Amino acid sequence: MAETRVGVVGAGIVGLAIARRLTLERPGLRVTVLDKEDRVAAHQTGHNSGVAHAGLYYAPGSLKATLCRRGIGLLKEFCADRNLPYEECGKLVVARDGAETAALEEIERRATANGVPGLRRLTGGELAEIEPHAAGVAALHSPTTAIVDFPAVARAFAADVADGGGEVRLGFEVVRIGRAGDRVTVASPHEELAFDRLVVCAGLQSDRVARLAGDSPAPAIVPFRGEYYRLVPSRTDLVRGLIYPVPDPRYPFLGVHFTRRVDGGVDVGPNAVLALAREGYRRRDVRPADLWEALRWPGFRRLARRHWRTGARELYGSAVRRAFVAEARRFVPELTTADVVPAPAGVRAQAVDPDGTLVDDFRIGRLGPITTIRNAPSPAATSSLAIAEHVVKGLH
Repeated sequence: MAETRVGVVGAGIVGLAIARRLTLERPGLRVTVLDKEDRVAAHQTGHNSGVAHAGLYYAPGSLKATLCRRGIGLLKEFCADRNLPYEECGKLVVARDGAETAALEEIERRATANGVPGLRRLTGGELAEIEPHAAGVAALHSPTTAIVDFPAVARAFAADVADGGGEVRLGFEVVRIGRAGDRVTVASPHEELAFDRLVVCAGLQSDRVARLAGDSPAPAIVPFRGEYYRLVPSRTDLVRGLIYPVPDPRYPFLGVHFTRRVDGGVDVGPNAVLALAREGYRRRDVRPADLWEALRWPGFRRLARRHWRTGARELYGSAVRRAFVAEARRFVPELTTADVVPAPAGVRAQAVDPDGTLVDDFRIGRLGPITTIRNAPSPAATSSLAIAEHVVKGLH
């Protein structure tokens, strides 16, 4: 009997977690991960904030809520087993006024329903117990929110795939996917491979690869660049852990916040501006085809008409450092423009439906032998091992 072959498109943390799960759970499979880059974790996994989310914000019962809570436990165990950095530095979600205090109560309700442990409400005066330099009228403290080195985790996943008999094929750009019954062919410009099952989790290219597989145009990926500053070493003592604002419920972005990293540095950000290329980490990175594809998507045009004021404010913060710092100073009043230097940016693969809705929950679909992951932004890295369980369970 011929062995079953499974292909995974995408060598980010989610694709590698799925491939790893397949090699562990079904050792008779032949698993191959395909990625166009020359290294694993080249894009979203390698450019994120490094936060392992405890599950505060997500709608109870949603895939995000369920898989985040499962995922953070699995991630903590994995990091301990592999001696990888994992620090429960804790998170404060800070309310600045009465309206945000009411929104903070909704976050606490969701977090409690999701089973987030150790939650504690703080008054403005109690903030200093956790973050001496923070300011606000109230806060929610999540002591189990952690920081981690996600690229290192992804590399460990890749090593497990190889140890389990699988293969990670780098430099393989998928340009064509074909189906003949239950057989799937995947082609690069130079080679064609055949699989019995295929999982597409291509991050910033997920909609394009899904369309190659015969999936619908919606949702489309609109790339948003998140720009960061970093505290100079002499000022990292301003922040002990993670300081977040109460997020605007209209958006899946969390707003400018302070993030301690496993190397001891502290990042400030991100904002959210339209990236001029799918993989446009610098302002000068422009790919006209990517930009035109975003602008012509009906969902983006509706989104832009609905929220142009917010977009203009984000662009202003991108262009003017003092405006960016002023936003952050609302939570750490001692912060000055001299305290920060530019830091590497990330690009979020934000799925947008045709009606202009920003897709919030994970979106995973099936096309016969092909599984497509069409939306997997934060907390996908935190949830990666749980997403892998969920996806592999659905493969027959």
